[in-house]
This record gives sequence, structure tokens and C-alpha cells, in this order.
Amino acid sequence: MYKVAIVSALLWSGLAASATEKDHQVKYCEGIIEYYLPDRTRVDCLTESHAIEYDFGRKWAEAIGQSLHYAQITGKEAGIVIIYKGQKDDKYIARMNKVIGHYSLPIKVWTVDYIK
Repeated sequence: MYKVAIVSALLWSGLAASATEKDHQVKYCEGIIEYYLPDRTRVDCLTESHAIEYDFGRKWAEAIGQSLHYAQITGKEAGIVIIYKGQKDDKYIARMNKVIGHYSLPIKVWTVDYIK
């Protein structure tokens, strides 16, 4: 009975575990991770030149606002890293780039592959 429970728990934890934004920050950020600002918000990755928000494709609109907010407070350039999980993210990236272009927003965008 106990062996079945342990195996089930191990299988369940493996299925439930998935890479988070933080996992991607740790792997790809070349600056300070989770930099706290005076207003108690946190920049996902603060480099010498950019205040960068890491997010999954479906959260592209939030990423625009957050990156601009962080840039304004830090005096750095705004940046977004989209964590790319596959073709389904293409529509989100297209929407984001369309808004950034339409309003000439000063945001640098990168993509990184989802960590499996």
C-alpha cells in the first residue's frame, strides 16, 4: 500500500511541476533578479541598460505595462522577455509587437525557449 502511494505521489509531483517565470529569470537574466523598487514592485531582471519583465505569451499586455513602469522608475530602457512555449504563442507576440509598433513604445523584446 505504501509503495503505491509513494509512486503515485512521485508521478503526480512530476506532472504538476512546470517551469516558472522565476526559473527562466535564473537561467537567462544577466543582471539582478527580482530587484525591488521604492513602490514595492519588483523588476524581474535589472541590467545595466534595461528593466526587464519576464512573462508567458498570454500575459503580453501586462508585460507592456509592467516594463514601462519599471523603466520609468529606474531610468533604464524597458524590456520584455516572452517565454516561448510554441506556435500558440505566435499570436500573442504578434499582438504585442503590433501594439508596441502602433504606439512607438520604447520597449525591447526578446524571446527565450520554455525550459522543459
